[in-house]
Amino acid sequence: MEVLNFLMVGFEVALQPQNLLIAFIGAFIGTIVGLLPGLGPINGVAILLPFAYALGLPVDSALILLAAVYLGCEYGGRISAILLNVPGDAGAIMTTLDGYPLAQQGKAGIALSLSSVSSFIGSTIAFIGIVLFAPLLAKWAIAFGPAEYFALMVFAIVCLTGLVSTQPFKTLIMALMGLGLSTVGMDAITGVYRFTFNSVGLSDGIAFTTVVIGLFSISEILLLLERTTIGKVVLKQSKRSLFNIKEFFSALATIIRGSLIGFFSGILPGAGASVASAMAYTTERKMARDNSQFGKGDLRGLAAPESANNAAACGSFVPMLTLGVPGSGTTAVMMGALMMYNITPGPQLFTEQPTLVWALIASLMVGNIILLVLNLPLVGFFARMLSIPSYILIPIIATVSFVGVYAIHSTIFDLLLCMGLGIVGYVLRKFDFPLAPLILGFVLGELMESNLRRALSISQGELSILWSSNISIGLWVMSALLLILPIVRKYLFIKKNQA
Repeated sequence: MEVLNFLMVGFEVALQPQNLLIAFIGAFIGTIVGLLPGLGPINGVAILLPFAYALGLPVDSALILLAAVYLGCEYGGRISAILLNVPGDAGAIMTTLDGYPLAQQGKAGIALSLSSVSSFIGSTIAFIGIVLFAPLLAKWAIAFGPAEYFALMVFAIVCLTGLVSTQPFKTLIMALMGLGLSTVGMDAITGVYRFTFNSVGLSDGIAFTTVVIGLFSISEILLLLERTTIGKVVLKQSKRSLFNIKEFFSALATIIRGSLIGFFSGILPGAGASVASAMAYTTERKMARDNSQFGKGDLRGLAAPESANNAAACGSFVPMLTLGVPGSGTTAVMMGALMMYNITPGPQLFTEQPTLVWALIASLMVGNIILLVLNLPLVGFFARMLSIPSYILIPIIATVSFVGVYAIHSTIFDLLLCMGLGIVGYVLRKFDFPLAPLILGFVLGELMESNLRRALSISQGELSILWSSNISIGLWVMSALLLILPIVRKYLFIKKNQA
């Protein structure tokens, strides 16, 4: 009952007219930022943080604004992923696998509306999880040390081999290529420059925006130029703007599973939406009786990552509020907002600032409802973007892409690198190499390396620390099974056919 009383107080604060208006503005801005390729929630929150402080907003209003932006970015990232095959951020990478094929089939409206509802359900389930289990789950999350996180990252990479079951070798190659790209730049521990080839432009590493826009956006432009003519529309007009009841119920179990996976991934500091969406997609593909349409426009392949990444976004608030440990890069920025207001997040926050904490938690549900109301009516508008002639759409995509890349360091080198990666991406796609595993490998690479080195530093170089706990052993066993089972299944299939 005490929790419900605190939650009611939180809703009283979140539903104040000023805070409702702030949540609406944040949700709208977040959606726009999310659909712009490469910007993502971290940039959206980071841009608005100084504005919130300069405007003199109370701390609860400032956090409500930033939380709404965060959730809005997770919603918005699906729009460009589905319509243009360009993920707005790392969490939307998996959405491209089935979202874009659906748009190519004239089902952009169905994909957009189902992803919006999937995001809503994912956030709602995560909100319920925060209210009921936050203290308990925080204690469980703290059991993850560097060794456990490294095992988790390996498990996520192994899961990638299940994304494209017909070509696991190509998938693994691309994941390893992504891991290799993540090592470019200055070593954070030793300060040594690695794989920079004496180039100043590579000294800080390759920015995520440059990689994702180059491989997805530029390569997509080249493919569009290859297969379109002047005046021809890029994709077919959407047949319907909303999904029907049958389509929704066919994906409902997937949405619930994806939401649970996303929430539990979100409460692990550093795992984030990219890991959650990859795990949800892989799990759904392996559980499906008929997975032949995954990667070709399966609604389940769209619903799983969309519910997972939004659930992970909400779940990432658990370690931030209860442990003082950011659950994601975006919540790390929000922790900075609390510090600006002289508030230290951690175990004492629930007792010292209960109104603030529960107002923030309540605002997650309020912002979630606002985003659903805001996004569903716009589905038809977004879907009609596909009817724009290619000679207009392609320059718009190129302009937005190059502006996004140039805004990072304001250097021509980044633009040239982006175009080079775009050509590489174009060639890889022509030879049917999947790009999503490369991006996910790139995102996970830094996490893997830092946790591996921290674990070995703790053990003074003793490798046994990597499998010294029950959690890490469980993750290693699941990784081994994921590698072995497809081989065994293929062997049994061949043996059965020979019999």
